Amino acid sequence: MTPPYRVGDELPPLEIPVTRTLIVAGAIASRDYQDVHHDAASAREKGSPDIFMNILTTNGLVGRYITDHFGPTAVLRKVAIRLGAPNYPGDVLRLTGRITELRTADAPSGGASSADTSSDEVVDAVEAIEAVVQVTGGNGIGRHVTGTVAVTLPEPSAKRAGA
Repeated sequence: MTPPYRVGDELPPLEIPVTRTLIVAGAIASRDYQDVHHDAASAREKGSPDIFMNILTTNGLVGRYITDHFGPTAVLRKVAIRLGAPNYPGDVLRLTGRITELRTADAPSGGASSADTSSDEVVDAVEAIEAVVQVTGGNGIGRHVTGTVAVTLPEPSAKRAGA
């Protein structure tokens, strides 16, 4: 059986090595051809010590973090992030998350949720259909990303089948 989720649950951290290849591949995949994401000399001319990761790559990594935790049938409904310290090659991005809200099947459409329930109250995975997760990610120079992700949770049988 899938364990119940609770408001306040911490997701296990995910550490992602920030390589030059990851930065360049992410920029290319998102069609971001800004030279600061692939040309170190141009990045230095513009005041950066090296190339750095673009926001779309960070957004994808945050999505990966959530679906790695909740499973391949979880559906990202909203990802809202803000960048801080740049991700440079040779560093490590460490993502962490905490469930801040659970929406249940009996909540009215329009976004009502169990946010006003105590963090000790368990909402069974069968009842919880959506979670809101506060995500942060840091690297060696500071906080790289903060954000909120709303995710539709997989059906318990779907999670077991994929586990």
